[in-house]
Amino acid sequence: MIATQYKIILPSNYDMNIIKDRVKNNGHKTDEFDDLKFKLYLITEKGENNNLQNSYCPLYLWKDSNGLNKFLFNGFYDNIITSFGWQQVNVGIPLIDTTTYKIKETKYLFEITREIEPQESLNNLKDKIGKDIPKIDNTEYIVIYNPDNWKYIVFYFIDDLIKVKAEKGVIYNILHISQEKLSQ
Repeated sequence: MIATQYKIILPSNYDMNIIKDRVKNNGHKTDEFDDLKFKLYLITEKGENNNLQNSYCPLYLWKDSNGLNKFLFNGFYDNIITSFGWQQVNVGIPLIDTTTYKIKETKYLFEITREIEPQESLNNLKDKIGKDIPKIDNTEYIVIYNPDNWKYIVFYFIDDLIKVKAEKGVIYNILHISQEKLSQ
């Protein structure tokens, strides 16, 4: 699997209803997209949930590179380029994924970033990270790492913001979730 995200920082006076309407009218277009496990249409709004800026930050989890390549190179990503200009697409590798179809009901995504410190061996790193990350009751999450900068990000799917008040991180509003086709 491959995770991708681009973070579009918007002006502080940007009308976020433009993004909300964009997602409302177009979010369905990535429902059941080839090789997509899920796409989260995420925003932050300045002043809401302690966020310091407005942003549009879709997060994708791809089953393999075929769907990602189709999205980037067959015209779908052109909508982002046309609307927001050339964006850096951050790429990561999922390490732990506890998500199920139930994420579709989630309102918020909470993000924390941690360093992977230099060490003599990366043996059992997955277990170490699994033990070190904050536990949030009854919360699905995904851990994505990047060996290019030796960091990992934990994304928690939450409905109750009180659960994360003690942690430092970014709280995104989830506007829409596109998911893979669920087999009957």
